Amino acid sequence: MKKIARVFPQRTNATPDDELAFTSGPPSTPIDVDEVHVSCTFTYDIDLAETLAEEWSAEGYAVSIGGPAYDDRGAEFTPGRYLKPGYTITSRGCDNKCWFCSVPKREGTIRELDIKEGHVLQDSNLLACSEDHISAVFDMLDRQNSRTIFSGGLEAKRLDNWHVSRLWNLRPSRMFFAYDTPDDLEPLIEAGKKLRYADFTRSHLSCYVLMGYPRDTIDNAVKRMEQTWNAGFLPTAMLLKNTQGSDMSDDKEWRSLQRTYMRPAATKAQFRAEYLAKYNRLLR
Repeated sequence: MKKIARVFPQRTNATPDDELAFTSGPPSTPIDVDEVHVSCTFTYDIDLAETLAEEWSAEGYAVSIGGPAYDDRGAEFTPGRYLKPGYTITSRGCDNKCWFCSVPKREGTIRELDIKEGHVLQDSNLLACSEDHISAVFDMLDRQNSRTIFSGGLEAKRLDNWHVSRLWNLRPSRMFFAYDTPDDLEPLIEAGKKLRYADFTRSHLSCYVLMGYPRDTIDNAVKRMEQTWNAGFLPTAMLLKNTQGSDMSDDKEWRSLQRTYMRPAATKAQFRAEYLAKYNRLLR
């Protein structure tokens, strides 16, 4: 088996932290590896990724560069290689064709992979998979010693009652849905009803809310946050970025709004303050 060093332009919660995972140039003391893989997720990190590749190559290492930022279609998932142990991907691609999403362009339609052990699921659209695959994924998650986190991949309009039943048995610590376009709202409301009936609360249910896209407004974005909250989910702001990493709007108001709805504590405080303000107005 080849000994591979992995180099990442930036560290995230999912970045491996073993001795052969780096976020910098080569160490002063040479390391014994067969290959060096520079893995880049975000297009706005490409320049840094290529600088790192040059630095490692200059020291005589056999370097390759790839990742989602380079439209890497993705093969079978290897646990612990590009995501830290505990993370897993059981499918790639997506059958939807959302204008803002690069997944179907990069990875194609849904592809079911061999299921590898893990408790943090990183699939783009798990519920678009076959019933047999989804059931097998739930079976795998049932075997884990750590509570499940669905960090994405749960599409509200595909949520069926049997999914909710399996989720009720699994009791994940966190599930992330998405509210990206206006037609996502009604399915999100229905999903919220099903999940609340199964005793899930906002402590379990989160929802990414896309904002800052062309012709979006602060008022409309705030309205979507309120709609998400009222549907039973904790909204998490996702400010759209272009390939250079610049937000669709560099306006301070957008950034302030994003900060308000990025951290759970801040989001809850915001809705608590709004509730108290409405309550006080009613008492006047």
